[in-house]
Amino acid sequence: MAGHSKWANIRHRKGVQDAKRGKLFTKIIKEITVAARIGGGDIDANHHLRKAVANARSNNMPQENIKRAIQKGTGELEGVNYEEIIYEGYGPGGVAILINAITDNRNRTVADVRHILNKYNGNMGENGSVSWMFECMGEIILNRSAGDEETVFEVALDCGADDFEADENIYIISTETGALMDVRDCLESKGFLVKSADVEMVAKSYQKVSGKDADNLLKLMTVLEDNEDVNHIYSNFYIEQTEIARD
Repeated sequence: MAGHSKWANIRHRKGVQDAKRGKLFTKIIKEITVAARIGGGDIDANHHLRKAVANARSNNMPQENIKRAIQKGTGELEGVNYEEIIYEGYGPGGVAILINAITDNRNRTVADVRHILNKYNGNMGENGSVSWMFECMGEIILNRSAGDEETVFEVALDCGADDFEADENIYIISTETGALMDVRDCLESKGFLVKSADVEMVAKSYQKVSGKDADNLLKLMTVLEDNEDVNHIYSNFYIEQTEIARD
């Protein structure tokens, strides 16, 4: 999980920047709308909606915004018809990239993603070309302020977590996908404030990149995350901390 944690750290720090620019709320609203459209507006009966709403509340989204997003998804209110799409491709150095997008214009989004990949020496792949390199896992993020590492580690295991990592700014708790919300609920019942809880695509193995490839990959990831239709990005690259510091 070492390679995953390095990319996760970059991604979550970037997520904080996105929140400051108002983009995080937009992404969460899209997730809520799509989840409600596919599985209905009952939070207790719709696992994906429950997860999206929980993340909205963790990020202090007003309840009225959440309610409107659900109603737009169920058709009670008029709204944009979003769809969720997965794109597969390769980045500099041949690393695998999975891109989860939520869009109201499939043609625009695929053109944008292809252009960004090509610009930074990557390319689009066919369906199934890289997805086999990843596995689904639940991932819960806590701020380091949640408590000391030993205490959080013990509570996470008691709540049913499978793995635990400590970073400079966050704790990363891994679970089985089906246990994600139960572990989250358990942590919250113990008084922990959950920053996010999502189903992530975690690479089965990692590919080290350095030099120009590393520079281009970090630029590529930043530009992809800035795209309004891109919801999540997963990759299997590994960059040493010295490379990140140099950048």
